[in-house]
Amino acid sequence: MQRRIALVIVTSIVLLSSRFMFSQTSSSQASSSSQTQSSTDQDIDLLRKDIRSQKKQVIAANLNLSDKEAEQFWPVYDQYTAELVKINDKKYAAIKQFAQNYDTLTDDQAQSLTRQALEVDESVAQLRLKYIPIFGKVISGKKTALFFQLDHRLVMLIDLQLSSAIPLVQQ
Repeated sequence: MQRRIALVIVTSIVLLSSRFMFSQTSSSQASSSSQTQSSTDQDIDLLRKDIRSQKKQVIAANLNLSDKEAEQFWPVYDQYTAELVKINDKKYAAIKQFAQNYDTLTDDQAQSLTRQALEVDESVAQLRLKYIPIFGKVISGKKTALFFQLDHRLVMLIDLQLSSAIPLVQQ
């Protein structure tokens, strides 16, 4: 029960952090100052790091690892996360591009951004498939499955919040 409560609390914090991130992104649109944009980019980077930290805490609270398992699991997790961050960099770049061109978005730009979003989803799925056997070498199959369930749920919650903050393309 405590783990569920911790999960709800941390997830709420993650959702609030992502909401703040998009309010910052929207406010940066109003300003054309490169200094303001740089500051906003730094804020987004800090929030992303905070979200990763909170995600790690949720996983640690829900994945009962022995000391030996933890010693082997966390370096693999950090490697997985580093690769996931690179993929998510593409997602955030596409979102930023959409925000910057929202009022003047062309059909070609819209299709390109759609392709980019789908490529990110595909890359994340490929990364998870790549890491199933890698995690399976350091923790049991059930713990590997639980890890990917937790990871997937947390990413879906973040993506849901991001999606709700991004306006739909205007026709």
